[in-house]
Amino acid sequence: MTCQFRFQKRLTALLLSVVLCLSLSGCAKDGEGVSLSVSVGAKPGTLDPAYAEELSDQTILAHLYENLMRVTVDASGRTTVIGGMAKSVDEEEETAEGGVNVIYTFRLRSAKWSDGRAVKASDFVYAWRRLANPATNSPFADMLSMVAGYREARASGNMEQLQVSAKNDSTFQVVVRGHHDWFLKEVCTSPATMPLREDVIQRLKSAAPAGGSWWTEITALTVNGPYLPASQEKGVSMTLTPNSHYYDNQPGPREITFRFVDTPEKAQELYNAKTVDAVWPCEEGQASSGSLPELGTCVAVFNCAGEPFAEDLLRQALSLAADRNALAETAGGTAAEGLVPPGVPEDETADFRTAGGPLMDNDLEGYEERCQQARALLNEAGYDTGSNVGELEYLYARGTENEAVAQALCQQWKDVLHLEITPKALSQQDLMSALRKGEFTLAGLDVSAAANDAESFLMAWTSGSQDNVAGYKNSAYDTLLNVVAGSGDAKARMGCLHDAEALLMMDYVLIPLYTRTTAWTLRDHLTGAFRDPRGWFSFSNVTVRTA
Repeated sequence: MTCQFRFQKRLTALLLSVVLCLSLSGCAKDGEGVSLSVSVGAKPGTLDPAYAEELSDQTILAHLYENLMRVTVDASGRTTVIGGMAKSVDEEEETAEGGVNVIYTFRLRSAKWSDGRAVKASDFVYAWRRLANPATNSPFADMLSMVAGYREARASGNMEQLQVSAKNDSTFQVVVRGHHDWFLKEVCTSPATMPLREDVIQRLKSAAPAGGSWWTEITALTVNGPYLPASQEKGVSMTLTPNSHYYDNQPGPREITFRFVDTPEKAQELYNAKTVDAVWPCEEGQASSGSLPELGTCVAVFNCAGEPFAEDLLRQALSLAADRNALAETAGGTAAEGLVPPGVPEDETADFRTAGGPLMDNDLEGYEERCQQARALLNEAGYDTGSNVGELEYLYARGTENEAVAQALCQQWKDVLHLEITPKALSQQDLMSALRKGEFTLAGLDVSAAANDAESFLMAWTSGSQDNVAGYKNSAYDTLLNVVAGSGDAKARMGCLHDAEALLMMDYVLIPLYTRTTAWTLRDHLTGAFRDPRGWFSFSNVTVRTA
């Protein structure tokens, strides 16, 4: 169940990053910086910010481009969000129909692209309109759903209706519906909303070979981040060197080489051979430095709009019959306690999952009792033996872990409820197509988010959301999420988010199954790198550790 179903809705909360200490194969001379080699996964699928879903791709992009805001780490390891391309930002409220709008005015610093041209407000306007444009078909488009005019622009195809504008070369303005403190901390730091030059993309598209992408020849890219592509061995490695036009001091590595392998075992071989200095991700058994929660939950989702799962009793019966502990063991994860995974903040000090408590009963000794309840519910729904439910399929994305989990879950339903549900593997593209069209009864999904906030997991299930593949409709749920969207009271907002998650679980729209962690291994000579809670790494500030 690794369909990368990324819900990029309204986003929130301070970034809670984990500082990782990384090392190098050999020490550099004083003042020269270090030469760092890392393994962060398979070769890039895309370096187009509008499409980069893989964390390895996002890690590369985080070094090549810089957004309006950026994350920095202090000496104690705490992270904060500061101005990136924006040297300042002002907020102003205006009365709007049904509430208020907040106008964000970003004043850009005197920064340059790697070809020496100035970074302009129009570069952000182009990138954001391109991201929101339905013709782009970006999985991250809804990240801008809080921007005024978004729905109108999407419906008409006229991106000028999206209320982002360049007041002049150095002033970028965004009108946001309602209060969203997370807009600066999440949306304006995301790889998806980084600036792009229209002239550069058009030039590279024209030069690309038939069937090629504009970003394929990486040394031709024009970037505004701390590093620029220096060389590549296609499919094997990519080396970045400092961008001489970058506005800030560059204390980090004199070069960063990303090496690409398709399995953790191969990455570990590179580490053992001292070809790379850090491996992420790696197998738990090889993790010398620890592991962190992934920002996602594997779930089974029902088609609530069609038979037989329009009936909530049947959905509840299947949920109770699922043995999450066994499924988590099969997947190498942890039994889910709700839709929102561990690691998502409640506030600056508390965890949302811990604060809300478990919404799923994973008590091992109580599983048989839950199975009895499931059978009783099945009888109440009129499916006493399961024989008259019909032929059902459980769709999932191809992959070793997915297949094992799908087979185990369908076997649990057969053993407990005598239901014949057949697991069926599809390509990720075909699975998403079936989900979008509502051509399924049950499916496995990896519900993940680009934002470290509970709202980004919950907003997708509102009745008006294009990501609501379950066809779930509940006016009380919609009301809770509408309150969240406009709330300026952090405590009240969190209360509504907890209520919304509990309601989603009570209606048995989906079954949270398990969560995963990401493990890493690294040497101990360097410091200054960190992992964003959304998953990607930054190595821009890695230096030799001092005594």
